Amino acid sequence: MEATLDPLYPLRHSLAHVLAQAVLQIRPKAKLAFGPPIDTGCYYDFDLETPLTPEDFKTIEKAMRKIIGQRQPFVASKRSAAEAVEHLKGRGEQYKVEYCLELAERGETEIGFYTNGPFEDMCAGPHLNHTGEIPPDCFAIDSLAGAYWRGDEKNKQLTRIYVLAFNNKDELKAYTEKRELARERDHRKLGKELELFILSDVVGPGLPLWTPNGTAIREALETFAKEQEARYGYVRVATPHIAKENLYYTSGHLPYYKDSMFPPMELKGECNYYLKAMNCPHHHMIFGHRPRSYRELPLRYAEYGTVYRYEDSGSLSGLLRVRSIAQNDAHIYCTLEQVKDELKATFNMTLDYYRMFRFDNIKVRFSTHDPANKEKFVDNPELWKFSEQIVKEVVDELQVDHILGVGEAAFYGPKLDFQATTMLGREESISTTQLDFASPNNFDLTYIADDGKSRRPYIIHRAPLGAHERFIAFLIEHFGGAFPTWMAPIQARIIPVNNDVLPYAQRLEGILRSNLMRVELDQSDNSFNKKIREAVTRKIPNMVIIGHKEAEESTITLRRYCAKEQATMSLDTFVERMKRAVSNRIMDNFADVDV
Repeated sequence: MEATLDPLYPLRHSLAHVLAQAVLQIRPKAKLAFGPPIDTGCYYDFDLETPLTPEDFKTIEKAMRKIIGQRQPFVASKRSAAEAVEHLKGRGEQYKVEYCLELAERGETEIGFYTNGPFEDMCAGPHLNHTGEIPPDCFAIDSLAGAYWRGDEKNKQLTRIYVLAFNNKDELKAYTEKRELARERDHRKLGKELELFILSDVVGPGLPLWTPNGTAIREALETFAKEQEARYGYVRVATPHIAKENLYYTSGHLPYYKDSMFPPMELKGECNYYLKAMNCPHHHMIFGHRPRSYRELPLRYAEYGTVYRYEDSGSLSGLLRVRSIAQNDAHIYCTLEQVKDELKATFNMTLDYYRMFRFDNIKVRFSTHDPANKEKFVDNPELWKFSEQIVKEVVDELQVDHILGVGEAAFYGPKLDFQATTMLGREESISTTQLDFASPNNFDLTYIADDGKSRRPYIIHRAPLGAHERFIAFLIEHFGGAFPTWMAPIQARIIPVNNDVLPYAQRLEGILRSNLMRVELDQSDNSFNKKIREAVTRKIPNMVIIGHKEAEESTITLRRYCAKEQATMSLDTFVERMKRAVSNRIMDNFADVDV
């Protein structure tokens, strides 16, 4: 199993047994469920007669450290499946019995057990040699949670105890500090505080509502992407949100992607319609609506199309995983001779975005198909081999460091996934480039080559910014909600010292608005200091202070978010700096008074 590759796996696995032993000391009637290692430590699920509370954490930790000090050896043993079931029944471990019976049904003839001191657990290992190899200050009980047995809400809810565990005290401290920073930057927390988006149960889970502030960020990002795509030779298209089911049978989304699609809309007297989960079938219809010549290729169709995917409710997470998705989507139709150059251009375009936003934690995954999984992937071994070889050559020629993701390809072809790491180290796919060999056949797409013969184009699916929702979630956390001027929901707030200077402040407001700036004039009755604090709380990048001197001399005093210094400059100079910051999309240096 892959987890054994992690050097911390045996320590965390051993600690889970120590945790269970300690809990049994204070709750002797507790029944054990599962207790696996996880990427931050371990957890164990218990069926308890008497609940535990956070006040019990110190008692449990003290018992755990005592067990560690006893240097209890971890001793492995095996029982036949039948003996294991009877042994567990005798101990009243009904959850272990159920799982043991399941293992036996799968063909397991022997069941592993591990003993340390008086504690025994059904377990395949591995473990440390003895409990004394666990540093006593490398862990801390983190939290309690409810967890249904086997993850099924129809089953009994158990008590799950999470433990953080690392190599030593310093690593544990570093993680907890990093997590606290991540909590402060959590896009869900900041999204609520800065009024960027709303998730409403009335509207439906995974269907975000974008407020004016959030919409400003979305549109700034979309405008930037459209300009970039125009420079790279893309043309824009627009397609409907629904289509007849036959379109998705032709594309292969039915059946390969059916589980991620919303149920069909049954219209009386008509065939079924589906909400689109992908833009690609619609784009293929545009390409194929008339004969094409090789002179038109490569043809690059781009669309910010909204798609809908039926993500399991348990997997929904703020903007990171939603059901309504605005994709930075495009499809490139090209000849075989053009494929590699188009893949390289798309790859470099994606990296350009990441360099601009100063993402330095991006990994590339070359995702291939799994030949054994006939249900998930188009069954065409020759084209899989050919297409994967093309992508491999591109990766090699670009000298890209990458990992291999077997079984992670799209159902119609291999892809390059760009993996971003969250503040807590969790990897999420943020964008993708895919090579599609199946759709040209499915849609009977052709072009007339220079020799007069009809040939199939190759199709590249690409989304350098992925979904707006996920990318903006990363940006919120990356910037901590303090967006650069060109993206900020409110690019400048004008703060008059008193009402006497309002005419000059209103003049400045009008000038900025005429230059399409998002600007607010604070005319509240709050004190000057409170106006400043409120602007800082909302992370507005430019606070423009207007006093009597500024009004008399046609100047402004600029205070930048998170900058210690402020600067006075002419009104014209400030307006030009703002225009430059927006048009050049300057990634602000918050320590500098320049916008």
